[in-house]
Amino acid sequence: CKPHKRPVCGSNSKTYRNHCELHRDACLTGLKIQVAHDGHCEEKKSDQTATSPVVCYQSDRDELRRRVIEWLEAEVIPDGWFSKGNNYSEVLDRYFKNYDNGDLHLDSNEFLKFVEHNETAINITSYVDQENNKMLRGLCVDALIELSDEDADWKLTFNEFLNCLNPGFNPPEKKCALEDETYEDGAETQVECNRCVCACGNWVCTAMICDAKDSQKAIDEKPAGGADELMTEEEWTKYVQELNKHQKRMEKGKLFSTVGV
Repeated sequence: CKPHKRPVCGSNSKTYRNHCELHRDACLTGLKIQVAHDGHCEEKKSDQTATSPVVCYQSDRDELRRRVIEWLEAEVIPDGWFSKGNNYSEVLDRYFKNYDNGDLHLDSNEFLKFVEHNETAINITSYVDQENNKMLRGLCVDALIELSDEDADWKLTFNEFLNCLNPGFNPPEKKCALEDETYEDGAETQVECNRCVCACGNWVCTAMICDAKDSQKAIDEKPAGGADELMTEEEWTKYVQELNKHQKRMEKGKLFSTVGV
């Protein structure tokens, strides 16, 4: 291809130095790439910042706990005339031994299996999305473990397990702190382009890449030499590469649920 500079935007959203470079790329990759328009490809704006992370609110945690206690109490058999029935502690002990891997502790996965074995405790949310509901159960199980995990190892001994599901235990309400202020459960705030939600005393945020400062700087500050016609082949190639890298970063920004702030 000749070295003349007449930028075009391809149908794959990549900026090419000229028409020839576009057709050359199509030939080398075997892809059907057409000219979308003359000039640089426009940066696509992301609206993902409006999305909130999937979180377990205190109401979700307490609802899951209520349902578990409800079906545990249903398995308690009062003392009979001829035989002694199971009390609440014995029912919990049986489940603890069934799901413990032998280390005398229930971790998140074991606790989750214990919860999911009973259908009444599975659908704890109004979320229609099955994947979100499964994620929420995992988050709420972690929130339940946190209630009575005295040594903060994210595992429960039998006594901690018993305390967590004690019908007489009233879980405390937790608030989130940010810049010397406290926020109620369910409060939201914005940190750069990410949305954060207060849930069970923790800030849970989306994890988007807000911008690509280094790449944007390389784009805004074109290589030394002034106007395009004074740019060398190497400078132009580097410039186009940075432009396309920035474009890809903006398009591939995804959301993740993560404890942050």
